[in-house]
Amino acid sequence: MPFASVQHAQDFLTQNPDIELFELFILDANGVPRGKLLHREELLAVYQSGRPLPSTILGLSINGDDVEDSGLVWDVGDIDCRAYPLAGSLVRMPWRQIPTAALQVSMHPSEGMPATVADPRHLLSRVIEGLKAEGYHPVMACELEFYLLDQQRDSQGRPQPALDADGGRPRSTQVYGLRELEQIEPFLADLYAACKMQDIPARTAISEYAPGQVEITLEHGDALAAMDQAVRYKRLVKGVAHKHGMQACFMAKPYDHLAGTGMHMHVSLADAEGRNLFAGEPDDLGGPAGTLLKQAVGGMLASLLDSLLLFCPNANSYRRFQANSYAPLAPTWGIDNRTVSLRVPGGPAASRHIEHRICGADANPYLAAAAILAGIHRGIREDIDPGAPVEGNGYAQAKTLLPTDWLTSLQALERSEWAREALGEAFLKVYLAVKRAEYRQFMAEVGEQDWRWYLTQA
Repeated sequence: MPFASVQHAQDFLTQNPDIELFELFILDANGVPRGKLLHREELLAVYQSGRPLPSTILGLSINGDDVEDSGLVWDVGDIDCRAYPLAGSLVRMPWRQIPTAALQVSMHPSEGMPATVADPRHLLSRVIEGLKAEGYHPVMACELEFYLLDQQRDSQGRPQPALDADGGRPRSTQVYGLRELEQIEPFLADLYAACKMQDIPARTAISEYAPGQVEITLEHGDALAAMDQAVRYKRLVKGVAHKHGMQACFMAKPYDHLAGTGMHMHVSLADAEGRNLFAGEPDDLGGPAGTLLKQAVGGMLASLLDSLLLFCPNANSYRRFQANSYAPLAPTWGIDNRTVSLRVPGGPAASRHIEHRICGADANPYLAAAAILAGIHRGIREDIDPGAPVEGNGYAQAKTLLPTDWLTSLQALERSEWAREALGEAFLKVYLAVKRAEYRQFMAEVGEQDWRWYLTQA
């Protein structure tokens, strides 16, 4: 894995003499950035010889607790593992009060052991290299939905939409509403400016299917670089929102009666010269490009249940799966059809790709992309036929439904021989240990719904 050069850091320090602090972070399996805050004089050493991070940093639950069964705690004495900076990740954080820059790191292939096996970015890189070895260069893009919430809860302790520019709260669903975007213009202005500063290709903004829900698309590109951008974009959105007195929420289903938040993943395969190997008209599936696309779809569908935990990693993720909600319910695909899990959009032949609509916005982009691409690779190798595309209402035609509970997905990944081969036994040991620990803790917690349902009736 190529890391950034010392010269890059030296140039940044020269060009940014006011920067005092550097937020060094690595992304864990849950997509939570974890790391350290460094002073200016500490930066060059990170580029020269890496930075030691405890092995447990990549084996934590979503609440930041050690997971002993991960093998990264007592078994290895919480050993220091060396991480190195990623190229292009050293960027200013314009929303911080103290002049601060962010620096993303990843575990070194050998010096970072044993935590290297649990590094989500390493997993994605390995899956991509497997495809490239056979002449397929994956191209991807992310569409991330999120809610803009007030930092203060309502009188009943529930999250509420953030105040708009006029001082009111959005109360109704105005999908594609332009006034709704105008009301968050100060936030959008700072967000787009920060994206430009960090070289993140943020494009179209859309008012989504609930009050205060927004989606901003990112431009497609090399799969690893695209997921790097998605990771940094998510942190950037949260930071800019906080500066504006708001909270950016990427929870899959923050409200029971409103739309969930998804992360649509767009994917195609290119050759070494960058030509789209899926290129063709959406309904022309008989030629080489159409055959390859169908194999990719077939592989993703065949691997869907085995990899669902990577797309929907949390208990709340499964509350998003509801009929007629634009969240998929079944292993289905179609041409320009938003009621299926895998959609082939229309548009010019050269832009043909697959939109994977299953992930919640709470998924780790690296792990979701790794599972998608591993599924595509499987479909090509095994020449998997996805069957005929669904026409019309995919919800009404679904014959097999996806699981709508966390435990079923966890058990499916545990049992999957394909996942062990495609994602690696060592990675799965850590990931499954983390998810088992979270499941036990979540199910053991007694809360408001328990009292409301059972306190007087049981």
